[in-house]
Amino acid sequence: MALPAFSFAQINITKAHIAAYDQYVEEVRKDWEVPGLAMTIVKDGKVILKKGYGVRELGKPEPVDTMTLFACASTTKAMTVTLLGMLVDEGRLRWNDPVQKFLPELQLYDPYVSREVTIRDLLVHNTGVGGTDYFTGAMQIPVAEMIRRMPLVKPSYSFRDGFVYQNIMYSFAGRIIERITGKTWAEVIRERIFLPLHMDGTAAKRGLAKSANMTRPHFRMEDTIRVIPYGPDSEIGSAGAVWSNAEDIGKWVISMLDSSRYDGGRLLKPGTWTEIFQPQTYFPADEYPTMQLVKPAWRTYALGWYQHDYKGRKLNFHTGSLGGLTAITAQLPEEGLGIFIFGNLDHAEARHVLMYKALDWFALGGDRDWNSEIKALYEDLSVKNARQTIAFESRRQADTKPSLPLDKYAGRYRSALYGEAEVVVKGDALYFNVNNFLRATLPHWEYDSFYGVQEKTWNGKVMARFTLSQDGSVRELVFGGMSFGR
Repeated sequence: MALPAFSFAQINITKAHIAAYDQYVEEVRKDWEVPGLAMTIVKDGKVILKKGYGVRELGKPEPVDTMTLFACASTTKAMTVTLLGMLVDEGRLRWNDPVQKFLPELQLYDPYVSREVTIRDLLVHNTGVGGTDYFTGAMQIPVAEMIRRMPLVKPSYSFRDGFVYQNIMYSFAGRIIERITGKTWAEVIRERIFLPLHMDGTAAKRGLAKSANMTRPHFRMEDTIRVIPYGPDSEIGSAGAVWSNAEDIGKWVISMLDSSRYDGGRLLKPGTWTEIFQPQTYFPADEYPTMQLVKPAWRTYALGWYQHDYKGRKLNFHTGSLGGLTAITAQLPEEGLGIFIFGNLDHAEARHVLMYKALDWFALGGDRDWNSEIKALYEDLSVKNARQTIAFESRRQADTKPSLPLDKYAGRYRSALYGEAEVVVKGDALYFNVNNFLRATLPHWEYDSFYGVQEKTWNGKVMARFTLSQDGSVRELVFGGMSFGR
């Protein structure tokens, strides 16, 4: 569906105007085969569109409505930043306080960085630490244990000299909130954000939700969309654990657009709210493929918000992604426009389509066909990824054999950073169990490598390879890039 063009001066937000966008949402949802969506759009302090689309779970009739709970995922980060801002307002911390003032047990690989890293650094993804999503994607351990292992994580770039998106640092920010308040992060966010804003159905974690009106996650596997299990409620909740609905989230959007005000008070002092949206660092263009289409003149990251210019305005936005679930939020402060979109299909980028079209339709005008352009972009990326996989698999040395009998690879492997892996012979394949969390039965691939689909098929294929010592015994297992010693 192509909506008619509007110039900035011609936009008149009537019922018919809203209805046209509403129809567009449903057509985009079907085009991307997203089972269910929910969204809220705010203009000038009022909700102008609040609706659910599709179904909570594919194959079942229950519709998504405005009370259906979805994962906020990493859009939670802005809420955690707001809690920290409240503590700044109360004089209980400063953005540039050293982290060790509150978490002295947190040590990083480099003692200098351990000493110098600040609360602000935790929030802008520039600590030098590379991706650490294995702490939640390959194991289930408490945050205290994650902190204990942090000295083992080697930096991937110089301190404050790059941008690598992090969840773990926001987890540590949540622990600071707990250390200062003496309450859990979940208790604090409920008391200090959800209750004042009357976000009555919102929960700090899925396990705390009181409603059964909840979506299910979905994943596309071999061109078939399937329901997948919920992931565990993460230990790093302050990075992305909140669940909310279209009804509640509009209250949060209104408050964040209006310098954190709400009926009866404000969450933050004006200066603190302003500081949160001040650009702090740059993020690279490849962080979001959509930057290839938008081509912004600048790209920055504030405290819990991505930013770029769009048609001469500053756009604040953030995505959220959990296994099988998506979210995106955006605001054009100068136009009083705020958007929040939930989805229940893994990385369904219909969210970007609907966001940019809403910016045009309700504020800035234009007739760009975002659906066609973004769909073509991601289809091209999918084709390129498939070709890379085919190219990799075509290089297999099919005539090789393992150096050792399969039972010589069996046993337990350990890593102070990555945990434990067990290897068992199953027929002519090897069964791998990593931390009782990731499992895969892998046939021989080439030499001392084994390759195939993981038990959680939505995690895709994985390579496991062994290295041998000079005496011919197994020395090391590398599973999905994680190294374990014998």
